[in-house]
Amino acid sequence: MGRFSTLEEAREYFSCDKFATENGMTLDEIDEAHAVTSMTLGERHKNAFGGVMGGAIFTLADFAFAALTNDRERLTVAQQVSVNYLSQAKGGRLMATARYRKDGRSSCVVNVDVVDDTGREVAQFVGTGFKLGRQADSLRRGA
Repeated sequence: MGRFSTLEEAREYFSCDKFATENGMTLDEIDEAHAVTSMTLGERHKNAFGGVMGGAIFTLADFAFAALTNDRERLTVAQQVSVNYLSQAKGGRLMATARYRKDGRSSCVVNVDVVDDTGREVAQFVGTGFKLGRQADSLRRGA
């Protein structure tokens, strides 16, 4: 299972990601090579035109990026990200799959593909992460 013993252990760890979890985002899969997050779309995710807010899509992709690149021992922060919105979501659920493009000693590059439950490609997110090392617990506690 990679850096977490179980999916439940990873979910517990990322339950502290309040913005994502309080907006209905869940961690569905995780291992050393990929992470999948998802959310069921509701009224709170809509923009003024009735479509899915770009920030909701971005946050889902960022949550997948965070799940893939972080664990209890190693903290990785986003150094640069870009997102291309490809299509309007048509389904009722979005899924984001993060995969390493490069996983180096001090940095990583992660591709995240966001699709809806009809198979429509909604967004492509590319994030560059900077690895802070074994400081995760002290930073999480605010030390």
